[in-house]
Amino acid sequence: MSNWIKGITALFLLFIIWIIFSADTGGKNVFFDFVNRLPYGDKIGHFFLFGFFTLAVNSALRFKNFKYWEVLPLGTLLVAICVLIEELSQAFFPNRTLDISDLIADGLGILFFTFIGNLLNKKGVFKLKESSE
Repeated sequence: MSNWIKGITALFLLFIIWIIFSADTGGKNVFFDFVNRLPYGDKIGHFFLFGFFTLAVNSALRFKNFKYWEVLPLGTLLVAICVLIEELSQAFFPNRTLDISDLIADGLGILFFTFIGNLLNKKGVFKLKESSE
């Protein structure tokens, strides 16, 4: 199961890179159209996009904890750093807007899915023992 989770995580990372590239270059796609039709769709998108990605990264890393803080999975820290850099980089793109509410939505998604992931992991839902796949 571990290789399967790592593959899904890699595909999800590629999807996020494509979404960011599309936004940075002013491109349009079906996901932007869908999100723009929903009330607060952009914020909901940020919440779930980076929240699910956090869950996927933590699962792929088997919920390895950050060395200096036992309740913080390493994947959460890595995603949070990448999200912060990506959001701050928007100040340098003419097609983007640096928006603190996007960063808040990202952070809430990351925290919520970290919490859910930790709960599910403790209950053994992921069964993340190394397999011989």
